[in-house]
Amino acid sequence: MYKYFISAIFFSIYLTDTASAQFIARQHTVKDLNSGTTWLRCSVGQAWNPALGTCTGEIVKLDHSQIDYAITEAKRQLGGNWRLPTHAELESLVCEDCAPPKINSKHFPNVSPEAYWTGDKNALNPKTFWSVNFMTGHSYSRFFPYQFLPVLLVSVD
Repeated sequence: MYKYFISAIFFSIYLTDTASAQFIARQHTVKDLNSGTTWLRCSVGQAWNPALGTCTGEIVKLDHSQIDYAITEAKRQLGGNWRLPTHAELESLVCEDCAPPKINSKHFPNVSPEAYWTGDKNALNPKTFWSVNFMTGHSYSRFFPYQFLPVLLVSVD
């Protein structure tokens, strides 16, 4: 009997969408099992509503001069060591099989289908920063720090 139970668990894990198996949701955060990072589920400006199981409120688009303040407030209000994600970290959230927004909406609800900031500058053009566009799933390095984009914050445990 246990043999069949273990087989059922194995097949359910094996057949589970890899994007879903990558994350464990914990209230307002999501743990990425592949990278060891913890993400805030909501974009800056939104708040996790546990009764509705989603992010509510308006996304606030920030330029780089405002991001430090948002990070300071996240640390003060939530604890933890929040920061902008690297290009690779944010790109790892892209779900190629998802309709826009190209991110797992079960774990990251109400993400806007547009470009989001990373903390990485383009090495070939250090005046611009990398972004990940959740409308297309593509990355771009054409945004200047004075432009306004949405933000997702990440922490490494």
